[in-house]
Amino acid sequence: MADKIQIKDGKLIVPDQPIIPFIEGDGIGPDIWAAAQRVIDAAVEHTYHGARKIEWLEVLCGEKSFNKNEEWLPEETLETLRSHYVGIKGPLTTPIGGGIRSLNVALRKELDLYACVRPVRWFRGTPAAILNPQRVDFVLFRENTEDVYAGIEFENGSDEANKIIELMTEFNQSDKIRFPESSSFGIKPISKEGSIRLFDAALNYAIDNNRKSVTIVHKGNIMKFTEGYFKKWTYAHAEEQYGDKVFTWAQYDRIQEEKGIEAANAAQKKAILDGKIIIKDVIADAFLQQILLRPNEYDVIATMNLNGDYLSDSAAAAVGGIGIAPGANINYKSGHAIFEATHGTAPKYAGLDKVNPSSVILSAVMMLSYMGWKEAANSIEYALEKAIFNKKVTYDFHRLMDNATLLKCSEFGDEIISKFS
Repeated sequence: MADKIQIKDGKLIVPDQPIIPFIEGDGIGPDIWAAAQRVIDAAVEHTYHGARKIEWLEVLCGEKSFNKNEEWLPEETLETLRSHYVGIKGPLTTPIGGGIRSLNVALRKELDLYACVRPVRWFRGTPAAILNPQRVDFVLFRENTEDVYAGIEFENGSDEANKIIELMTEFNQSDKIRFPESSSFGIKPISKEGSIRLFDAALNYAIDNNRKSVTIVHKGNIMKFTEGYFKKWTYAHAEEQYGDKVFTWAQYDRIQEEKGIEAANAAQKKAILDGKIIIKDVIADAFLQQILLRPNEYDVIATMNLNGDYLSDSAAAAVGGIGIAPGANINYKSGHAIFEATHGTAPKYAGLDKVNPSSVILSAVMMLSYMGWKEAANSIEYALEKAIFNKKVTYDFHRLMDNATLLKCSEFGDEIISKFS
């Protein structure tokens, strides 16, 4: 009998027939969701032979919701997602005009989905932008609720902007505003609590999945009290709460200062041999270069909202593009999670049965793993890679491959299903 997913003692309780809410999505959403749903159902049936099955429950959001009831994000949808804990969605359009700035941001905010999780890896045969894409295999944890995405802005010429200028004058900071009359302002909140819970999620993922390092990516050399404190707080938290499991570059620096570089190198080498996770940090602009030149040096990434937005899309481009990039928004404390296609709605392709459904399919892989159904998740990932390796692909990959077979969106779903073994 179908039932809701529950949470008990901080752990998901997943019935054999869980009810999973889904948002079809706008633009190409119906096309890619139709393909993805068939793949998910086929994988579950193939893996568990009828012992498990997902009961899908559509909830409305985006254009489909607005056209039906003139609400972009109904409270009923939020309540259903809250009460069922796990959901999945296609891409959503950004409403024009006032009100909601972004439906994706609104969902994350309302459900406090503080960790955006973006695994980045190469699938054999995928056309890639770098020479050795097989070296790319890391998971990016992006803080989802703070930073510039908190939406605190003041328009130039407004009373609020003028008050900001007055305040900067009072603080003797007005000389830093080059053109005050035409300047708009944004405020960037970065909190200790928000930083630590995001870092906890990243580090616990590394521990649970036998990863070797967590890299803190920041711009603390310039923004010393926001991004700089993100680095400071997370280093301190790692040492205080995970001391027997980690070795940080902050520890390395202290040992080097007290005992010299040889002692610091020896301590880090011992930590690696002991199986400790190395906690390190990189300036954001340098990291954008290094994930292209030395991607194999990175394992799990912890960063703030805006950095994470840039980095996740850039990393995806290196191994095939955002069309094949999965994503999840998770609150690891409450258990709530929404898995999503990470690309846009591409309205010019809507209804053409053309685009690559891999982003939402691989997001479903993440969802199944989160539910504990890892066997079904693995079967989809294996079959999708086999389809690409055999050069049976949608137009985005077809135009970059020699001697490939062009498939429609729905046909690519069929191809994946045919590869279950």
